Amino acid sequence: MGRTLRPLGVLATLTTVALTLAACGDSGPGEIAKTAASYSITASATPPATSSTTPAPHARKAKAKAKVVRTVAKRIRVPWGIAELPSGKVLVGSRDDATIYRLNVKKDRRRKVGKVAASVSNVGVGGEAGLLGLAISPHFATDHRVYVYFSTRKDNRIGWMTYRHGRLSRPHVILSGIPHGVHHNGGRLAFGPDGMLYAGTGETMIKSLAQKKSSLGGKILRMTPAGKPAPGNPFGTLVYTYGHRNVEGLAFDPSGRLWASEFGDHTADELNLIKAGHDYGWPATQGKTSNPKYTSPVAQWGTSVDSPSGIAYAHGAIWMAALNGERLWRIPIHGAKAGKPRAFLTHRYGRLRSVLALGPHRLLVTTSNRDGRAVAHRGDDRVLLVKVR
Repeated sequence: MGRTLRPLGVLATLTTVALTLAACGDSGPGEIAKTAASYSITASATPPATSSTTPAPHARKAKAKAKVVRTVAKRIRVPWGIAELPSGKVLVGSRDDATIYRLNVKKDRRRKVGKVAASVSNVGVGGEAGLLGLAISPHFATDHRVYVYFSTRKDNRIGWMTYRHGRLSRPHVILSGIPHGVHHNGGRLAFGPDGMLYAGTGETMIKSLAQKKSSLGGKILRMTPAGKPAPGNPFGTLVYTYGHRNVEGLAFDPSGRLWASEFGDHTADELNLIKAGHDYGWPATQGKTSNPKYTSPVAQWGTSVDSPSGIAYAHGAIWMAALNGERLWRIPIHGAKAGKPRAFLTHRYGRLRSVLALGPHRLLVTTSNRDGRAVAHRGDDRVLLVKVR
């Protein structure tokens, strides 16, 4: 059976356990959370001069809701990357076997369309490498490219695959040498409204990499579709921001602001508003800081209730998947500021990994119960269709 509608007694037990276990989800086994704080909101960074600070229309009027409509796909080994094609079909990648499927959301059908043969997984040792992020080229109508973030035995790489006649080609690598480790491989990809490709990376549990501007680890990278440093990057390199621990969530709002989720270490998981050239503090700090050298998050959580991976913007809010917290967070966005978060689907479907917005009122949310950190149930892992407002 699936994870829906757990008995209240079991929920109470799981909640108690969750407050004592490590909640960094992808932060390595054996970590013990030192806080049970649920969340806090901090002052946000000043928005870009070109961005509007007007809240999304009707974002505050209706009471927020999130309801699972149905399961679109089952039995995918750790569905990680997820992206919508212009046709409305959806591509989803399995982290552990490097297979990419095409989903027909209307008919709840899936079809294998490709495999990233060079991708490997170290899941046997509790690892987090494999086939990670997916992103659709903004010029897909002419170039037919699907961008992928994947692991080899030595590094993490970004490349593109052509999608024609329902099949994906082998990957063409545009960037290699991203640090690779058992944990903290980052992996999320997103194209911005500027046409540039953004990638979140991890510091592979080598903390010093986050502050080294010469390293691609512990960063948000910004590049051209060919993998070159994007024009206007703050350091003239691929590095857009630094001081990150492990970034697995990237999303743009309608005003073009970039938001990112980040795993904390025992103390505070984060939602950050990303500004070019800023230092987000790891390993010197996590969560809110008074040190002017570092940029504070706009919202933070105790690690036992979060462990954030994928995020998406929909209907005036950032929707954030929580692994150890086993819930879907809604964080209302008012311009460049975050409102009070609210949790949905708590402990009903297990660990949640990725979120994709299908318009303003529908999300696809993937579970992550076969990632070596939970007990998988029959039918795991799943892609869930969620109606929100």
